[in-house]
Order: sequence, then structure tokens, then C-alpha cells
Amino acid sequence: MNDRPPLPPFTRETAVQKVQAAEDAWNTRDPHKVSLAYSPDSVWRNRDTFVTGRAEIVAFLTAKWEREREYALRKDLWAFDGNRIAVRFQYECRDADGQCWRSYGNELWEFDEHGLMTRREASINDVAIQDAQRRIRGPRPETERGLSFPVA
Repeated sequence: MNDRPPLPPFTRETAVQKVQAAEDAWNTRDPHKVSLAYSPDSVWRNRDTFVTGRAEIVAFLTAKWEREREYALRKDLWAFDGNRIAVRFQYECRDADGQCWRSYGNELWEFDEHGLMTRREASINDVAIQDAQRRIRGPRPETERGLSFPVA
């Protein structure tokens, strides 16, 4: 099995790197690429949906990004310990009817010794916004890396 650095146990620096790598991958909106960060038997809870394994992750993300157009994400490290990381995140998108949304959430991650995520639990709330209220458009610019994203 190939390692996916950084590997646990995490330090503040390596946890921040892991969070930024996840943000970067998700902003590609490439379900196959994103799925490679997860163990073959990874277990997810995403809102009210339960997913197990890479094939289900790919199917879930494919459907997600078909619905959530112009998806752009920001993740911030919240806490870490050993092989676990907690993040808070925000993403924005537009639905098929043109309505813009900002979604706020928290994720709990657990990793194996190879740096693959074995467990992901996400709690997410959605707020309808106007296009003029959007703050997140595309991947994080280099100048904003390492900065916390405001809640409101």
C-alpha cells in the first residue's frame, strides 16, 4: 500500500498540511482523485448519508458535484490528536435553479498508519445566499493559505 503523507501521529504543521491537501483535492471536483485519499474500506457519514468504500465515495461525490455547481471550499484546522483531525469548513455553490448556497460544517477525520482516511463524519448546515454574497469562488489563492476563514 502506498503512503499518503503527511502520516500520523500529526503535529500542528502536518495537520495543517493534511487539511490543505484535502481542501485542494476537493476543489478539483474530481471524485476519483479525491477518493484516493481514503482507505479502500473508508466509512463516511455525510449529513444523513452513509457511505462505505471508494466506489461509493466516487458515486457520492459525482452526484454531489452534479447538483452543487461552481462548488468552492475552504477548510480550517480545528483540532488534532494522534491520528485524528477535526476541521471546520465552508463551501459555496449554485444549484440547477440558480440559487446560491453557503454550507457550514464540521468534520471528524481518522487516519490509518499510511495516512489514508478511514473515517469521515460530516455535519453540515446550508444557508441560501445571493450571488453578490458569495465569498468563495474557486480554489484558495496562495496568499490566503494558512489563514482562517471568517464564520459570517
